[in-house]
Parts: sequence; C-alpha cells; structure tokens
Amino acid sequence: MKPELKGKTAVVTGAAGTMGRAVVSFLREDGLNVVGLDVKGDCVRCDISDPAAVKKALAGLDVDVLVNNAGILSNNKAEATTPEEWRKVLAANLDGAFYLSREVIPGMKARRWGRIVNTCSLAAKTGGLTAGTAYSVSKGALTSLTFSLARELAPFGITVNGISPAYVRTPMVTEQLSEAQRRALIAQIPVGRFCEPEEFAHVVRFLVSPLAGFITGEIVDLNGGLVMD
Repeated sequence: MKPELKGKTAVVTGAAGTMGRAVVSFLREDGLNVVGLDVKGDCVRCDISDPAAVKKALAGLDVDVLVNNAGILSNNKAEATTPEEWRKVLAANLDGAFYLSREVIPGMKARRWGRIVNTCSLAAKTGGLTAGTAYSVSKGALTSLTFSLARELAPFGITVNGISPAYVRTPMVTEQLSEAQRRALIAQIPVGRFCEPEEFAHVVRFLVSPLAGFITGEIVDLNGGLVMD
C-alpha cells in the first residue's frame, strides 16, 4: 500500500523561483496542501531572514513538510565581499532555514511525523567553483544545520535531509554566469548538461515521501558527476 501524503501541509520557501515552482507542482500532485513563501511573485510574502515575519507567515499552520529552498547567490570572493553582502547572504541562506525550522518543529514533534528538506549546494564541498565566499560558507553551514537537526529530531519521527545541487538550469546559471563560464562548466560535468528544475524537485518529492522515513541526515548530491565521493 502506498502511504498517503494527501491532506498534509507543506511550506516551500523560494516558491516563486524556478526550483521552487517545480517543487510546489510536484507536492501538489501528491496531494499536499502547499503554502509558498517568497518576497516576490504570487506567494505569501515573507522575508525569511526576519524571525518575526516567519512567525507571522506560519501562524495558524500545522506544517508537516518544510522545504527550505530560498536563497541568494553571490559570486564575490573574500576580498570583494563587503560586510553587508556577507550578512545578507548568510541571513537569506542560513538564518531563514533556522527560523522556519524552529517554528515548525513543535507541531511536528506533537504529531510525531515531519519532513524538513534543505537546499544545500555543491559549493559547500568545493569551496565554490564559481560561487563566492559568502554563498559557499552559507551552504556549508546549512549542511551542518541539516546534520544537527537530523540528530535532534530523529526520535520524534522527523527526518531532516539536504539536497546538494550543482548548476540547476535557473537564472542563477543562465543570467549570472557568462557564456564562457557555462561552456567551461558543461565540459566538466560528465553527463554533459545542467540539471533540470524538475530533477531537483523529484528528489524533494522522494525525501518527503513516507517511504523515505529511514533516511535522515543525508545530503543527496545532484551534480551530474561533477564531484564523486
């Protein structure tokens, strides 16, 4: 018998973006009630770096599934990274995931079931092939947050996992990298192309499934063989 997700509530951050829209679509296909958060688009507007805004956005929701997908890219290396940029990137890519997780954990514990999926990055392992210092550090810290929450919440039936994509075909790749950079990257990726947003969303869909309940504290690499370990 296929365990049902129908009727459960999911919150997806960065829902107006390419990857977020793909996740929302798949989770709705699986019968979840999906609430999308973003600072733009046709979503619930929420600045996830503000804990008060997070609390307000989630008020009254019994969240069973949280997908921490929101994030911003910076390609600046250390010397070119200003203190303001450092804090902005860390706030969006790390602080928001912590604030959101902290809000949904009590309800998940009470129901003794929950799924948290974090969008990490290959940059956490490589130091950033093209990504900058703040971005790479933020994703490394998000990976550590994934491990910490997974260890803490496993006894309550809550799994916490991450997905570590590299070069999903989004505006981050198509607009923020030069054509020469894109060609050079594709030449390094064994499968010879960038990741499609739906491929990322499919991994989210799997980790959210009740049948993935024995997987926690895992970071799933999604990089076309760019890094193998």
